[in-house]
Amino acid sequence: MRSRDKVSRALAAADRIAGREGVEALTLTRVAEEAGLSVGALHQYLPDRDAISAALVVRYHERIEMFMDDIIDRVEVDEIADPVAEVVGHIAAIYTDERSARIVRSVAALPGGLGRAHKARMAVKVCQLMQVCGLSDCGMTVARTVFAAADAVMHEAFGDVGESADGPDTDLLNELEAMIRAYLVNR
Repeated sequence: MRSRDKVSRALAAADRIAGREGVEALTLTRVAEEAGLSVGALHQYLPDRDAISAALVVRYHERIEMFMDDIIDRVEVDEIADPVAEVVGHIAAIYTDERSARIVRSVAALPGGLGRAHKARMAVKVCQLMQVCGLSDCGMTVARTVFAAADAVMHEAFGDVGESADGPDTDLLNELEAMIRAYLVNR
């Protein structure tokens, strides 16, 4: 349990540092200092900048995937009137909250195909969501297309390395919703 607490504190500190100063500021010493940990204790779990960056992105991916599981459950019990708006809006909020993960993701390659694995899991979740919404003839190709398009537009709306002072491009987010709805209606 103590190791999880240390990693959690370190990732929260890394998130703050990367959000304020960028990825280049993520050093073992800086993260340990900000987290109130010794460098040795941190090195045991997150030995370098790449490991810290990858852990931030994995945490970010997990948050999005957990949200998708939740929305699938909520759509099944008819709690959501507009799943497209709910998904786009909530993921936009995650993007806003996890600014450092977007910054890190733009410069760090995830080890061992973690990014590809996340995309595959998300396509499955999109397929499940479409099915619980009554689009039973939408298979994995459609789900992969919807996810890939939404992911690309979301990145564009927030910029590659963080949003402007005014926030994300809401016109792009609105067009994303319209595009997904139009695509699914034609299915």
